[in-house]
Amino acid sequence: MNKNVIIIGAGGHSKVVADIIIKSQDNVLGFLDDNIPIDTVIIKEKNLKVLGKVEHSLKIKEKNTDIEFVIGIGNSKTRKAIAEKYPNLTYYTAIHPSSQIALDVKIEDGTVVMANTCINTSTEIGKHCIINTGAIIEHDNEINDYVHISPNATLCGTVKIGEITHIGAGATIKNNIKICNDCVIGAGAVVVKNIERSGKYIGIPSKKLKKGKK
Repeated sequence: MNKNVIIIGAGGHSKVVADIIIKSQDNVLGFLDDNIPIDTVIIKEKNLKVLGKVEHSLKIKEKNTDIEFVIGIGNSKTRKAIAEKYPNLTYYTAIHPSSQIALDVKIEDGTVVMANTCINTSTEIGKHCIINTGAIIEHDNEINDYVHISPNATLCGTVKIGEITHIGAGATIKNNIKICNDCVIGAGAVVVKNIERSGKYIGIPSKKLKKGKK
């Protein structure tokens, strides 16, 4: 039976999520967004509109218990705030049909896996993560809640990524590396040592960005 899904957030990322849902042969009913007026059309081809504010999700759930929700927002801290504010919603896991996922991979509710990703054996992915277009997640990875793995990033074997961390586009994480919570790994960076302090890391090999620098 096809699922009925409402997307929380109505920006560019949410449109990609909508495409995944549609290509998975489920139904997108519309979007919820606090900053875009009701009835604003987000996807013209399907006439998909903003249905209301995020708080309206509670009323929708009361009236339609079969409807599922997915947070279509790229910012990890925002996803966490919404998920914690609305813990009783049923969250949809969006997985693009072109993704390659090993049989024993575990993916928790609310996570989005985009086109042409590869997730290999014995990997575990937490809640409300984003595995973005073309990312490679090798064997035995542990990706905690609210992580964002950006397009074409590569995580080698037995990598552990802490909650809310953002791995930038094209970054590479060497095998057997641990990265703590609340980090940003810059685009194209190469991580070859464990990261134990939250912050921003850039370069080859990656180094912590000092305060006051951009």
